[in-house]
Amino acid sequence: MNIQNNCIVIFGASGDLTHRKLIPALYNLYKIGRLAENFSVLGVARTEMDDNAFRQKMREALIKHEKANGESLDNFCAHLYYQAVNTSDSQDYGKLVPRLDELHDKYQTCGNTLYYLSTPPSLYGVIPECLAAHGLNTEEYGWKRIIVEKPFGYDIKTAHELDVQIHRFFEEHQIYRIDHYLGKETVQNLLVLRFSNGLFEPLWNRNFIDYIEITGAESIGVEDRGGYYDGSGAMRDMFQNHLLQVLAMVAMEPPAIINANSMRDEVAKVLYCLHPLTAEDVKNNVVLGQYARGEVGDEQVKSYLEEKGVPSDSNTETYMAVRCEIDNWRWAGVPFYVRTGKRLPTRVTEVVIHFKTTPHPVFSQNAPENKLIIRVQPDEGISMRFGLKKPGAGFEAKEVSMDFRYSDLSSASSLLTAYERLLLDSMKGDATLFARTDTVHACWEFVQPILDYKANGGRVYEYEAGSWGPKEADKLIAKSGRVWRKPSGQMKKKI
Repeated sequence: MNIQNNCIVIFGASGDLTHRKLIPALYNLYKIGRLAENFSVLGVARTEMDDNAFRQKMREALIKHEKANGESLDNFCAHLYYQAVNTSDSQDYGKLVPRLDELHDKYQTCGNTLYYLSTPPSLYGVIPECLAAHGLNTEEYGWKRIIVEKPFGYDIKTAHELDVQIHRFFEEHQIYRIDHYLGKETVQNLLVLRFSNGLFEPLWNRNFIDYIEITGAESIGVEDRGGYYDGSGAMRDMFQNHLLQVLAMVAMEPPAIINANSMRDEVAKVLYCLHPLTAEDVKNNVVLGQYARGEVGDEQVKSYLEEKGVPSDSNTETYMAVRCEIDNWRWAGVPFYVRTGKRLPTRVTEVVIHFKTTPHPVFSQNAPENKLIIRVQPDEGISMRFGLKKPGAGFEAKEVSMDFRYSDLSSASSLLTAYERLLLDSMKGDATLFARTDTVHACWEFVQPILDYKANGGRVYEYEAGSWGPKEADKLIAKSGRVWRKPSGQMKKKI
């Protein structure tokens, strides 16, 4: 799919996300020839700055983050522009009209415009309205698309309100709700692994799978984001969006065809089939935790309550574990155990498919467990574990593994990062990897009972930094005789 000439407008252009992720992603796409032949980038923020100052600031960021240099850096920066706008003042958006007209004319973009909201969530409903006040949302002259960063609301009520606000001025086909997890190569490879191999798909159901683990672990704390994180917590920051979307991709049915609507239809079906959590379910199948002082690696770290910007009496969870079930034919009776947390022993995101054991272990009383490990980050790859004969006399079975690493591919260096892939898709008009409004609502509907439990004084357990979370999470999975996997952070050793 060819990319039409376009102008990329980044709101919040003076912020951290722009210089750390967005501009580097666009630069790398430019360097490998994946952007449109003619394009421009217009940074928009409250900060007073001219084009040259913005270019210099982005140049420094590219040198720092991408080790950029030479002609490609100079040529890319020549496409960067800046306009100071009070993003809360509708009248001030009038400044954008002549700037965009100028850029559309110079780069022959036919009015095609991609708006990226790299701003606080409080502006997600404001910016679309202000753009519409000046006719900058209409598609009479070129396409107009808007990318919205998470969070998509704060709970089910605010998610619906935000949805109504944006849809007053932009149609659903214009709205791209970005979840950078879905841009990761290995998350997408879940679908190819399942649906292009006759080996796996026949086994991908309740008849052969015992349970599934999904882990999103971080070894870092909240760093300098204490103020933001305390209003979010692990539930909103990771579980409600990233991990539920990954769960849906693991559990979805094969799409009829590979396009945005068919793929997102199947994701929505899974999320609406999640077994609703009653108040009793939340008490028995959810564990919330908050990290205390401890040791991560060789570093002594402080507790969450000692982090900058965090109230000393905060009850915000930095860890959560949930037992989910999917009420459909394929997955009836198969539990999905999902956990995420900060200040855990290592940074790792993975999916583990635990297959049922042999009904009669002929060669060993402790038959090796068959499992498929799909590593999303770091050291992306896939590992299959199964039993073979242990060398020597007798027929004792020993667990062995077959491993695939993306880093082993000669073309691995050409893999796009999550933001590169998603920015490219949005410019192409391919919404496959972006969240649709119904899936966002389905996620919030599942999470809302946990939010209500928390708001009504639900217990948040303490866990030591550097551990795998509260001991109550081990008890949660142990109820059915199962255990959490404790992965290392590096596939190079053994995942």
